[in-house]
Amino acid sequence: MTYYKDLREHLQELERAGKLQRITRPINKDTELQPLVRLQFRGLPEEMRKAFLFTDVTDSKGKRYAMPVVLGCAAASADIYAIGMRCSKEEISARWARAQANPIPPRLVSSGPVQEVVHIGEALKREGLAMLPVPIATPGFDNAPYTSASNWITKDPETGVRNVGNYRGQIKAPDRIGCFAQSPDQGVLVHWQKCKAKGIPLEAAAVIGAPPNISYVAITKFPPDVDELAVAGGLAGEPVEVVKCKTVDLEVPAHAEIVIEGIIPTDQLEPEGPFGEFTGFMASRAITLFMEVTAITHRRDAIYQGFVSQFPPSESSKIRQISWEQLMLKVLRVDRGLPNVLDVVFHEPTGSWGLCVIRIKKTDPGEPKKIFEAVAERFWGGKMIVVVDEDIDPRDPESVLWAMSFRMQPHRDVEIRDVARIQPLDFSIVDPLIGGAREPTGAKPRASTLFVDATMKWPYPPTSLPRQDVMERALKIWEEEGLSPLQLKHPWWGYPLGYWPDEDQEEAELALASEFFKTGDRCLYGRRKV
Repeated sequence: MTYYKDLREHLQELERAGKLQRITRPINKDTELQPLVRLQFRGLPEEMRKAFLFTDVTDSKGKRYAMPVVLGCAAASADIYAIGMRCSKEEISARWARAQANPIPPRLVSSGPVQEVVHIGEALKREGLAMLPVPIATPGFDNAPYTSASNWITKDPETGVRNVGNYRGQIKAPDRIGCFAQSPDQGVLVHWQKCKAKGIPLEAAAVIGAPPNISYVAITKFPPDVDELAVAGGLAGEPVEVVKCKTVDLEVPAHAEIVIEGIIPTDQLEPEGPFGEFTGFMASRAITLFMEVTAITHRRDAIYQGFVSQFPPSESSKIRQISWEQLMLKVLRVDRGLPNVLDVVFHEPTGSWGLCVIRIKKTDPGEPKKIFEAVAERFWGGKMIVVVDEDIDPRDPESVLWAMSFRMQPHRDVEIRDVARIQPLDFSIVDPLIGGAREPTGAKPRASTLFVDATMKWPYPPTSLPRQDVMERALKIWEEEGLSPLQLKHPWWGYPLGYWPDEDQEEAELALASEFFKTGDRCLYGRRKV
């Protein structure tokens, strides 16, 4: 099965799968569009979420836009993410592993649909970014429209290696847009610092409406020597076709919908924000990068794409969750040689950042410690890293809390470590009144990570649920009686965990056979005088 050539083919596949909702009535992008899509993240189970395509977009002044707007098409749900990967949900992990092991460099072509229309010079200054139907993401709190599915491409001025990063962009003028990178290790800031040291500006291009593999790699944090367009090619199984930009020395996906080209000054910064962020809070105003736009290119019938971010769960938390999980699996299994790591889960209600649960097949008491060391070295985010046994469902909070309650002792199994790289959008670190974690006005802020070993330290008795065969018999009766459909959670039957005396098993078998008086007779011999 060939990969999508462009966003349009992807939307067609979503529609065939019943995962695309078309809205044809006029919708105000500043007051109605994002709130309408947001409702499904607060009121529907994940499997019922859809992408939304708005074909008649207006603003609060009555302006009508030529471009339709699509939200949720990258990852409104795991089902939609899998469609974007061109595979089943069960195959996502293998697809990511293959892409990282076998990246395919992009292929330069002479022209592409993304440059069918070119805006430069006076035409750019007259309308420019105002032609784009950029929705307000958090109406009533955001101070402007912000691009959200803008995948920024820059090059390392020393190595030439490309970075593709997803950063929001405040629309400030027809030819000026913000570029907010939240932590100093993000690609655009690393490249900006190197250009600043050289006394030159940083060339950049913000790509909107690319095939979904571009968005998936843009969200993921790869090492700085990795060409992320090559990883995107690995996801697709074929090279990403790229074209030269019109005004900067960069290459961009030839089949994208829109590209914003420009120069990021290295001698000036501008305020940006407030803006609703993935932590579930409004990010405060900050001094950050901005780009002077030199060109906008797009297809003749371009589609504007945005992400639904802000309060989790959201589209951005789903993309981050799946992408980071697969990358962490590679780091632990392949890079650090820990094959007993079975699963990595970033919990979406924590912004796919605050809580990471790692499931292992424990064969060595020292394995949790090795995992903590690996995570601390490649800090993936989160302030709680929990390691659990293979019988625990790491995606089920109830299962994880059970393990933390009865397989862990805080004095023995918990470690707190300071982190060098803080999450600047975490308002638990520093009071926003004194600048927040991004720009504190007092002493250097302190942030930490909690490591929890919630694995068993010795054999346990069986779980206190009926045995598998009797539960399966009960399930058959349930279904024969036509009772309400069940959504069974693991564990739904009891299983051994290493400690269970033969005598206890014998008596359990007697009880199953209604011979429990024999056990009562045994009790007579166990009497003790007091």
